[in-house]
Amino acid sequence: MSGRRELTAVVLASLAGAGLVLVATRQTWVSAVIERPAPFPAGRAESTGAELRAWVPALAWTALAGAGALLATRGVLRRLVGGLLVLAGAGAAVGALTAAAPTMGWPVVAAAGGLVVGLAGAVAAVRGGRWPAMGARYERRRPAAGSGAPAAGEAPPVTPPGRAESPERFWEALDRGEDPTDQ
Repeated sequence: MSGRRELTAVVLASLAGAGLVLVATRQTWVSAVIERPAPFPAGRAESTGAELRAWVPALAWTALAGAGALLATRGVLRRLVGGLLVLAGAGAAVGALTAAAPTMGWPVVAAAGGLVVGLAGAVAAVRGGRWPAMGARYERRRPAAGSGAPAAGEAPPVTPPGRAESPERFWEALDRGEDPTDQ
């Protein structure tokens, strides 16, 4: 499998696992009948996964952010994000299984989502350094120190508004991440 496909699969797995955790923690995990004295009817108490373990959905949100960070990082930083996903996934799985009886459906679904996030993070931690990064188009280019000339592959600076200039040059400046009005 190519690096780009691996990256895509890991990001999608992280998103899916985190989504499972979020959906599962919104469901009822514990339901109990409350007995009352004779003239009063019995009551029912229900608790969702988020009420029982508030940090489990927080870890799922962290995993969602980590999936986006996998796309925006490269090299060692991407591997560190993979490690963060492993921790978030493991924490969500352990939190789900210890919050309620694991024989109930929703805690198991949340734990499975956490395991998917953790496994995706492990793959990113091990193989993420070899995956491709975002194109150079998204990186800011800086001119060489001490020279007023643009760096290699960089277009010359944009003329400020008010001077004769084609509109295309302004759009090109925006594409490079420059503010054509800040000159």
